[in-house]
Amino acid sequence: MQKKYQFPVIASDIVIFTVDKGILKTLLIQMKKQPFESFWAAPGGLVKVNESVDQAAARILSEKTGLEKVYLEQLYTFGEIDRDPFGRVVSVAYFALISKEGLSLKTTSEYKDVSWFDAKKLPKLAYDHQEIIAKAVACLKNKLEHSNIIYSLLPKEFTLSELQKIYEIILSKKFDKRNFRKKILSLHMLKKLSKKQTGQANRPAMLYSFVHTSPQQVKVI
Repeated sequence: MQKKYQFPVIASDIVIFTVDKGILKTLLIQMKKQPFESFWAAPGGLVKVNESVDQAAARILSEKTGLEKVYLEQLYTFGEIDRDPFGRVVSVAYFALISKEGLSLKTTSEYKDVSWFDAKKLPKLAYDHQEIIAKAVACLKNKLEHSNIIYSLLPKEFTLSELQKIYEIILSKKFDKRNFRKKILSLHMLKKLSKKQTGQANRPAMLYSFVHTSPQQVKVI
């Protein structure tokens, strides 16, 4: 295959996570171009000469998925010489978090499709995106234990049971209900609202929201 890039170029790839129906999912786009036709990939693209890598990641995320104003953090730099068949491409990867509530997706005509996949059951992936997604999952787990970024995966108002469930899904472990609530409330991450959940068959639970909807360092687990 003839190389497309004569000199090294910088790309940005974004691993996007949400939790839906009790599953940690990641957003993938389906390729059209050879040699990866019908393969899936994390959304990505080249960094332009007039933008920073952070600006490029936000732009690519918006253009290729329709997502904007979500939690976005630089993950790792992937620079293996042969990672891209089109030439020497160094990828500055990111991961993004978003609540599934009210989410609408789109992509460009450059791709066949866009869809959510179970992060543990991925389809055939292009480039080194299997490695990138695995790195992002490990980073997400670590971040959940040492920060409040879980706010990005929940709606503005939620119950303590819903919060605990997200932790259990991503960290693949069960927590004692009483101990979990005692620890979470002691961190002062949440504020109790003066209303309860509606439309449930069981006894209505109190609703909470996050004190801060920006990243804060805190020892959760």
